[in-house]
Amino acid sequence: MIATTSLQRMIGALAALLAAVGSASAHPHVFAEARLDVVLSADHQSVKALRHLWRFDELFSSTVLMQFDKNSDLKLDDAELKDVADTIFSSLAEYDYFQLVTVDGKDVHMNAPSQVMTNFDNDQLIVLFESEPATPIKLAGTIDFGVYDPTFYTAIDFTEDANMAVEGLPSTCTRKVIRPDPDTAIAQNQKTLTDAFFNDPTGTDMSKIFATKLELTCKP
Repeated sequence: MIATTSLQRMIGALAALLAAVGSASAHPHVFAEARLDVVLSADHQSVKALRHLWRFDELFSSTVLMQFDKNSDLKLDDAELKDVADTIFSSLAEYDYFQLVTVDGKDVHMNAPSQVMTNFDNDQLIVLFESEPATPIKLAGTIDFGVYDPTFYTAIDFTEDANMAVEGLPSTCTRKVIRPDPDTAIAQNQKTLTDAFFNDPTGTDMSKIFATKLELTCKP
């Protein structure tokens, strides 16, 4: 059975989980389908919050169930689900909760969510949380939103474009979902990827170049 500390790293999508058993990882081992809702302010002129929902694969979900089912009844009660949520909350903090938010190519600081909620549905772990930018993001220029794991340990996928949503977008803005082609992304970032690897071969944040993004383009 996987040790609890290793599971925490697993939930945090840390490649260190494999390092702990003497291995290295360059591809995902945990998979999740995601939905992202961009919440606008009341006047629809700025981004107020991001709402995330992640549905994890059955294999990883069963590992979580085995590890956190303290009374061995093959389900997670409210207290056990809170333990899972607290573990995810602490594990993802140093990774900004896998969020990618930029305005005209510059990173935007997102506050930590007030809480992470978890549930089980059809034998799959569901994770939900909401985060807010440190300051509201005005709808101007090019704004990108995405989810990625900098360690490459977790693959979080938006299976349909509609799963990256924003309601009430003003007519001065357009939206599109960008799904980078891996070969093209590598070719376009070859030097940066090479330099990043030799500077830190244990891992970089360059996996964000492969992330599916919701891009808003807004005129002033």
